[in-house]
Amino acid sequence: MTYDSFKTQYGLTLNAQQEAAVQAVNGQILLLAVPGSGKTTTLVSRLGYMVYALGIPPENILTMTYTVAATHDMRRRFSALFDDDMASRLEFRTINGVSARIIRSFEKLTGRKAFDLITDERRLAALVTEIAVSVSREHPTDSEIKGIRTAITYAKNQMLSDEEIRAMDKEIDHFSTIFQEYRRVLRQWNAMDYDDQMVYAYAILRKHPRILDAFRSRYRYLCVDEAQDTSRIQHEIINVLTGQNGNLFMVGDEDQSIYGFRAAYPQALLEFDRKYPHARVLLMERNYRSTSPIVEAANRTIALNENRR
Repeated sequence: MTYDSFKTQYGLTLNAQQEAAVQAVNGQILLLAVPGSGKTTTLVSRLGYMVYALGIPPENILTMTYTVAATHDMRRRFSALFDDDMASRLEFRTINGVSARIIRSFEKLTGRKAFDLITDERRLAALVTEIAVSVSREHPTDSEIKGIRTAITYAKNQMLSDEEIRAMDKEIDHFSTIFQEYRRVLRQWNAMDYDDQMVYAYAILRKHPRILDAFRSRYRYLCVDEAQDTSRIQHEIINVLTGQNGNLFMVGDEDQSIYGFRAAYPQALLEFDRKYPHARVLLMERNYRSTSPIVEAANRTIALNENRR
């Protein structure tokens, strides 16, 4: 099926930049999409084009996004525009969800039980509290505990070195000691938190070529949404899964990145065509959602940032 016949059959109305993005399937592509530019419609239309027009098996496509809610929304949008059955065959996952699959593959291959995932944040906060009290001899406030937990997440997601973690003692007293003890206790418990889940998945992909080859073979087309909110360890997982010759479609906008304190790594968007020498960069620049005064005010603020495309 040609693109024109596909567009006609499903009643799609897209602008020229959106159409270019829908038809960008092979190789490594970065789509920089401003707010209100019809990004989700474009992403869903691209998936439809891949399976209906190009005949790509939906099982070979993996779409990753930032939250579980976003995965459900994208599946719902695909079902509304195309077909419930095809939507059920497509995979929409968070990167934590992909990491869990990698760890299960490791268990199956090696016959070894991986660490248990602790999902109860109260239990982890209690552990941090206990460690902080033992280190400082003072009882931290709830706000301080939350700050330490955020810093632990930041350190793991940014893949900080021991030296960089020690430097965080300037911001949080005894942080490096608390961090190392927290990791030690989790290992003693044979347990991991959500951040460890990605750290271990990345290590598995690098150390076990059979698992990496299996994932690359199954998921020949990767799509990543909200890439400006994706952390460094998440980008590294994506990079390993893609390899130098894989098909990667990454969507984001460094101007929308506001989660630096939670280890968002928008630098990956700036470095995309250096990491992938044959990459293409596409744009979706028209905001259909906001009025002109809002766009003009935003542009004046954004222009002050020199570290952007």
